[in-house]
Amino acid sequence: MQATTYLAGDLGGTKTLLAIYSNQNGKLKQEHVQRYVSAEWTSLDSMLKHFLQTRPDGYATPKTSCFAVAGPVKNHSAELTNLGWTISQESLKQSAGLAQVELVNDFAVLIYGLPHFSDSQQITLQAGSTADSESTQTEQGPVAILGAGTGLGMARGLPSHEGWIALPSEGGHREFAPRSDDEWALVQWLKRDLSLERISVERVVSGTGLGHVMHWMLQRSKEENHPLQEKAKAWRWNTPDHPDYHDLPASTCQYAQADDPISKAAMTLWLGAYGAAAGDLALQELCTGGLWIGGGTAEKNQDGLKSNHFLNAMRQKGRFQPFLERLTVRAVIDPQAGLFSAACRARELAESSGKLT
Repeated sequence: MQATTYLAGDLGGTKTLLAIYSNQNGKLKQEHVQRYVSAEWTSLDSMLKHFLQTRPDGYATPKTSCFAVAGPVKNHSAELTNLGWTISQESLKQSAGLAQVELVNDFAVLIYGLPHFSDSQQITLQAGSTADSESTQTEQGPVAILGAGTGLGMARGLPSHEGWIALPSEGGHREFAPRSDDEWALVQWLKRDLSLERISVERVVSGTGLGHVMHWMLQRSKEENHPLQEKAKAWRWNTPDHPDYHDLPASTCQYAQADDPISKAAMTLWLGAYGAAAGDLALQELCTGGLWIGGGTAEKNQDGLKSNHFLNAMRQKGRFQPFLERLTVRAVIDPQAGLFSAACRARELAESSGKLT
């Protein structure tokens, strides 16, 4: 007898991952995964047909699916504007012969994976006063997650009798509040450099934000011959597909690990701003069930997230510092966390017999 299978997808402007998972003794196992260059396809429907038609023999055809989408989902539809794709749940049902389909924001979808992440998919940044090795604390109240990637994603999860309710957020676009003279000076510089009247949190707390911090640090330094001076300009004035583009955020991390003073100062400021944003979210959501850090930078900055630069900034919230010190804080370090979380949601949909749709 073939095991029940689920279809999961993680859709982005650059790449799309599609996968088939099976349920093995209550745990999800990835059976087949394929990576697609999104721009090479005219629609998700055609990509999905190809994936299902070329899957290896021996796997039952999935009937339930969940797709994580890089953007807002409204009225069971989503648009990936840079691809010209309009995706609808009903269209996918018909084109792929699926019984159930759900589109979820690609950051909010992580809420569905949190209770199921294994030790290899997450690390503990702060154990919390009531945490133990067997519990993720998710039964004790709301959870929240934020993650620095290209931007700053945020989401919250509320427990219910039917499972988790995932609520997306655009909290990364709220106003950045400087906590020091350096952060104030950075904000004023960013307003001039980017020709903006206000600076949002994600202008600083994101992978792109780390590039801005380093660019500012280099401009105000007196080291004109610093090896990243010209590379910072190449990062600032070129798009990633340009041959002269340089990945300044990645170089900042590398140079900081090599004890370059300017890069270390940039990382220290950035981690402090990141920690402060994490603490703000924890208070806003009162996430007694735990706080998670995700996003594309988490796996690459595990030591930084464990550092006092991050954790102290997260905890230092005046009268609520004791609450934050008792909070369990974890980081999601699996590069395919979104795909796995979509599979978790697909399984929930299947087991609900349509009650969650």
